[in-house]
Amino acid sequence: MTEIPIAPVMRMIKNTSNVRVSKDAGIELTKILESIGTEISKDAVMLAKHAGRKTVKSLDILLAYENY
Repeated sequence: MTEIPIAPVMRMIKNTSNVRVSKDAGIELTKILESIGTEISKDAVMLAKHAGRKTVKSLDILLAYENY
């Protein structure tokens, strides 16, 4: 089971070109997005700790994403 709901991901795909989207396609993209999000989150936590903070800020997320 995924953490991110599948329906919004399927809508995101459909909104890019107004095509039908299989549930399997939505599930696969959801898994990929969760994997990428997890890696970026791990890096953002490391950046926050390096800065001496216990709170992850938006800048940490942006920097982690740039380095992804």
